[in-house]
Amino acid sequence: MDRRGLIIVHTGDGKGKTTAAIGLAVRAFGAGMKVLILQFIKGARHSNELTALEILGVEVRQLGLGFITPENFVEQKKSARTALESARTEILSGTWDLIVLDEINYAVKFGLLDAQEILELIKIRPPQMHLVFTGRDAPIELIDAADLVTEMKLVKHPFKQGIKAQAGIEF
Repeated sequence: MDRRGLIIVHTGDGKGKTTAAIGLAVRAFGAGMKVLILQFIKGARHSNELTALEILGVEVRQLGLGFITPENFVEQKKSARTALESARTEILSGTWDLIVLDEINYAVKFGLLDAQEILELIKIRPPQMHLVFTGRDAPIELIDAADLVTEMKLVKHPFKQGIKAQAGIEF
């Protein structure tokens, strides 16, 4: 069966962008696909979904430094550049059926990467490879290039009621 790789974007201000991408990664892995998740901003914090993915054997690489601040902006920019090079290398390797570029949209939003650089990733991918881009404020150029765009909309969040993040729900 011939497969046409899709460009998938999960964006918006609501919760669930990474969660949806991880669900898709698990589905693809269950279908026998080779899956890689590259996290552009997250790093050094082990979340519970990573525990489950490790048990399954889905490869996740945390390439980021965590929250972006004015104090760490230069380091974050270097980290994003390294993550972009890693993504480029893995896409060109042809090893993977699906690659999730988690929070790459944030890297563009905060000026760590340029929208044209992530469009280049689409151009160099093998035609059967699926790419998933997550993060708020996806650049319009990426939305235009995508085959599937889902916008998560925040309607209500427990944090507004003073309820702190809970294991198994937020992390």
